[in-house]
Amino acid sequence: MKLSSYYIKARLFPTILTVIPLLILVNTVVASFYYETLKEILNILPIITNLGLSAALLFLMVQVNRLFAKEVFQYIYFQDELTMPTTNHILWNDNFFDITVKRKIREKIQSMIGLTLMSETEEEEDELKSRKQIVTAVSQIRNRLRDNKLLLQHNIEYGFFRNLLGGCLIAIVFSIILIIIGVINHKPSSSLLGIILSVVYVFPIVFSKPIVMRFGNYYSKVLYEQFLSL
Repeated sequence: MKLSSYYIKARLFPTILTVIPLLILVNTVVASFYYETLKEILNILPIITNLGLSAALLFLMVQVNRLFAKEVFQYIYFQDELTMPTTNHILWNDNFFDITVKRKIREKIQSMIGLTLMSETEEEEDELKSRKQIVTAVSQIRNRLRDNKLLLQHNIEYGFFRNLLGGCLIAIVFSIILIIIGVINHKPSSSLLGIILSVVYVFPIVFSKPIVMRFGNYYSKVLYEQFLSL
């Protein structure tokens, strides 16, 4: 099966960067329970088992990281899609786009998609409904731009950082477990490694909002620019 560019760059790469604490735990703590038993059968068997287990965990964490990224960061900052930049930017009360550009986008949505977005007065009376309409329109715009390479690149960049943040959240948990195991087993090196990894993974979390907002804005800008060029 051929892996897509999006899967490799936006899902697999962030997971590789954040799965390190988990793999350390598996290959040092968990492996100790079966290493000697498997070695008695065949010397190379523990190594094969470690590689297979690591690969399986990597695949699992790709899915888990994405789930955490969407359910935690994307929901907290964007309420799923209702407050995403692609939704905010064509609201009448938003200043990201010039009013003339905003009108052109809305007119094109009406002509190409057949969806008439709410007027400025209607939006003031029921902004939530307006947001839901825009979310529907954006999903249709994405479908029409599915093969657009420029938009795909920005989607990959946004997806990479969003999934990286989800992975960092989980990596911090496993780093703390490393610290605890080091303390219990009187292994300062394990505790120190856990501390270092925790600090490394905390940084992206601390700056998560500006990171997600910046790349979300880039994606929105390109999405509407490419839509207008159709």
